Amino acid sequence: MSVLHELEQVILSRKDADPESSWTAKLLAKGPEKCAEKFGEEAVEAIIAAVKNDRDNLTYEAADVLYHMLVMLAARDVALDDVLNELARRQGLSGIAEKASRG
Repeated sequence: MSVLHELEQVILSRKDADPESSWTAKLLAKGPEKCAEKFGEEAVEAIIAAVKNDRDNLTYEAADVLYHMLVMLAARDVALDDVLNELARRQGLSGIAEKASRG
């Protein structure tokens, strides 16, 4: 099991937990929209670190992005494996062909 799958399991275990017991439970209790907003904030922080060429901060922010993406997915009942399967489906397709297939 990958670290992302392990993290996904921890996040899922917090879905019905007391919001005062963990940050994840508190975030999930605020609803999918708040989870998406937090993911966006973390993505912007990662972008800023990348633009500034701040490798250490980019590494830190990228971890935040992955965590908040998994929280956002859990809030909408999308499994990590669904995302990974979509990536696998795209493997071997050119980016141009993949975009064209979306119509």
